[in-house]
Amino acid sequence: MDNRLRDAAAIVGVGCTEYTKRSGVSTLTLATQAIDDALADAGLDPRDVDGVACHRIADSADPALVAQTLGIPELRFIRDVFGGGSSCIAPLSAAATAVATGQARCVVVWRALNARSGARMSGAAAMTGLSSDVQYWLPYQHVSAPQQYAMFTRAYMHAYGVTAEDLGRVAIIQRDHAALNPRAMMRQPITMDDYLGSRWIAEPLRLFDCCLESDAAVALVVTSTQRSRDLRRTPVTICATASGGGNQLASNHHRELTASGAARMAPRLYEAAGIGPADIDVAEFYDAFSPLVPLQLEAYGFCAPGGAASMIAEGATRIGGRLPVNTHGGHLSEGYVHGLNHVVEAVRQLRHECGARQVAGAQVALSTAQPGINSGLTGAVILKRGV
Repeated sequence: MDNRLRDAAAIVGVGCTEYTKRSGVSTLTLATQAIDDALADAGLDPRDVDGVACHRIADSADPALVAQTLGIPELRFIRDVFGGGSSCIAPLSAAATAVATGQARCVVVWRALNARSGARMSGAAAMTGLSSDVQYWLPYQHVSAPQQYAMFTRAYMHAYGVTAEDLGRVAIIQRDHAALNPRAMMRQPITMDDYLGSRWIAEPLRLFDCCLESDAAVALVVTSTQRSRDLRRTPVTICATASGGGNQLASNHHRELTASGAARMAPRLYEAAGIGPADIDVAEFYDAFSPLVPLQLEAYGFCAPGGAASMIAEGATRIGGRLPVNTHGGHLSEGYVHGLNHVVEAVRQLRHECGARQVAGAQVALSTAQPGINSGLTGAVILKRGV
């Protein structure tokens, strides 16, 4: 995002469905339920909306159909982004730009998926149509997401001396946060013995290292910052967004396996926002797998490369620590809505409405997409509490 667009657009409403293992409804129904919830949160209705934006991988409702179902009278802006967790910030960035430049007055952004009862993300079948690179993975039986991230995780552990216990602390802390979140799918606390005793998924990744598979939808309502001041909720301004390239698993120009697109992109994000890592009060990191949390602590400049494990062990990422991370439980414990539920949590934190898990006085939040491991792209957004 051009820094001339800094704080020009704001999120004025958020909504979500229940996070479940079996929704019993279509992704179209999930999408419209979440959008209706977000519009009600903002004090608006479909007649106020003239733009729609989503991201999906052939498992969600067509945005034009969603607009028609909602009864949006005139659609002036539409963005349909192909992609999974790496693309979760892209529709939000597009919506903010559309509003700031006058292409639309009010845009709804959503992600809806039946990722547990429908097209499951964990299986090899879900991956085979995504990239021509799959032909290089298949001979090595290296196709499913856990298999791919296991290779990165092993390389990361080897490079920095990261242990299983270091990964376990990520899962344990996020489960503790989820225990404070009534929407979370998994709220029962876990111990290190629980973590170490959980079954292998793809060594060195255990069960508790892997995100949940969820049926759910979340939605955001974006309008101009000027207009946001007249609406129901405390506005949350979109200070800056950025996107960047990552590392395709096979067709990869970066030889270092632990390098991430997020680390290369982060300086541009901070420059566009006019702030630095020290200004971030709460971070909602994309966490399809637990090692992505320490990776992003390093990539976004909160510690030196290899320093995240000790930072987590010291309690810095807990609520009450110097940088609370994934305060809702993240994908590991709240639910997996492909990154966009992290933005919803960031908004609620900045509106100071999270109750027992509230980060005291939070003013600035970072929410990220998948950091570019295996995927070829990444993205992130910095949000601010408005006035």
